Amino acid sequence: MEAGLGRGHDSKVPAVTLVFWIIKIAATTLGETGGDTVTMTLGWGYLAGTALFLAALVVLVLAQIRARRFHPLLYWATIIASTTFGTTMADFADRSLGFGYPGGASLLFVLLVATLGLWYRTQGSIAVTTVASPKTEAFYWAAITFSQTLGTALGDWVAECGLGYGGGALVFGAAIALVTALYFRTSLSRVALFWAAFILTRPLGATVGDFLDKPIADGGLALSRPLATLALAVFIIACLALLPQRRVDAA
Repeated sequence: MEAGLGRGHDSKVPAVTLVFWIIKIAATTLGETGGDTVTMTLGWGYLAGTALFLAALVVLVLAQIRARRFHPLLYWATIIASTTFGTTMADFADRSLGFGYPGGASLLFVLLVATLGLWYRTQGSIAVTTVASPKTEAFYWAAITFSQTLGTALGDWVAECGLGYGGGALVFGAAIALVTALYFRTSLSRVALFWAAFILTRPLGATVGDFLDKPIADGGLALSRPLATLALAVFIIACLALLPQRRVDAA
């Protein structure tokens, strides 16, 4: 399960450290506020917003796959593109196409599990330490994109169940705390725990982002979406500048 990198191949994904998770949560929150800025504040709508971020995601994933070494800025730009696409795609499916939150979340869960299953079946591992070839990178980014979209649907679903955005953020924060405890206190698969935490950070970011920019009447703080997005982008760039990252090592 924890197979290492093949000889002569370099990973282009970062080591999973505390800094990784801090930036990941900030990126998922930015994905929510940024996606809503385009679709709602700028009035593009869900379909046009989805098309815009899908185009950006495809370009960045191809650039990431073609890169010869780990570039933190490129990697995190690709993550942000996946999470903004996830925001607009989930909203488009749930609201415009009428899937609803339960239907959309269920479909995305099946797609994510199928992607991870196919990845494991063909490559023998879904550990990030093996992401060092175009094929494994393709599986990696497909799984990430489905997880980001699933997280958006889950976050909206929980918030709409009566917990509100603040309550939803507490639920997913507690779930991440549980996964962290399992990591430090049990011998459960580190790969499984990584993907559980990775998936859960997206609905956490979605609910935090909605809490920041939704109207007060809807349980939010009514902050400016563009300003919140800009502040989060500045924070991420500062983290990348002040807290250098290294690529993941072979297991």
